[in-house]
Amino acid sequence: MIIFLYGEDTFSSRQKLNEIIEEYKKANKKGLSLRYFDAKNLSFLDLKNELQQSSIFAEKKLIVLADAFLNQKFKDDFLENTKKFSFGENIIVFFQGSKVDARDRFLKYLKKEAKTQEFQPLEGEKLETWVDDEFAKFGGRAGKEVQKKLIEYVGSDLWQMENEIKKLASFKGKDVIGSKDIDLLVSPKIDLDIFEAIDAIAQKNRKKAISLMHNHLEKGDSPVYLIYMINYQFRNLLLVRDLIDKNYPYYHAVKATGLKPFVLRKSWELAQKFSFPELKKIYQKIFQADFSIKTGKLKPEVAIDSLLCDI
Repeated sequence: MIIFLYGEDTFSSRQKLNEIIEEYKKANKKGLSLRYFDAKNLSFLDLKNELQQSSIFAEKKLIVLADAFLNQKFKDDFLENTKKFSFGENIIVFFQGSKVDARDRFLKYLKKEAKTQEFQPLEGEKLETWVDDEFAKFGGRAGKEVQKKLIEYVGSDLWQMENEIKKLASFKGKDVIGSKDIDLLVSPKIDLDIFEAIDAIAQKNRKKAISLMHNHLEKGDSPVYLIYMINYQFRNLLLVRDLIDKNYPYYHAVKATGLKPFVLRKSWELAQKFSFPELKKIYQKIFQADFSIKTGKLKPEVAIDSLLCDI
């Protein structure tokens, strides 16, 4: 039997894989015929030899093959030989923690021949239900609005989400988790000061923008990192401003941009304070500042100050 688990939601696919392994161990008490291979470096011959090798424990084998889609030769050889070779009662699990090209011949084969399950990132009501269930699982008490704020901060990264929920539940105990607890304990993917500095730039308040950046420098943050974050956020603003100018609906923008909900919401608000040509000019100046730092023409701190004064 062949099982195929794939998709970007590796948290859920990993859970499913663990369920399969646990079921196998229950049915095969010794569990000594379980094999796990990194298929990026595996040959079909290696798999064939593993399957043909008899188990002294009279157990069927469970063989997990991770990332086989990154090994073109393995896929080609598998497709060429699979009709000539019997897997018997053994279980082969292909595990791929990513999207797969729909045109891939190996994917088409597995969809036809294997028990297949795709794990797409949770969104909307499905994600909200999952978060609610996780709070209940770890004994955390949080209202719907607080849960939505957590989702804005973390997005659909279930690995981080589970860790944040555990942390919040442990911190508050039996007390209700509030919005301020999210601010205190959960770090969004991008520093809030960056958004505030960009908002100050939009309002032509360069003094405030420079002050916010200097706060980071005084804390020991790298100037190169700050330039990177400014560059990253203005790139997002260009992307979002382009969607706004094309009358693209906000509720479709998460998929179109790939941004986390929290980052998208803040970027959407800020992008409306600039025109597309303004953002393009600023982005070019950021590139020039970054180039000046990398070529040693300006010290990073000076480049940041000059950049913020210039835009």
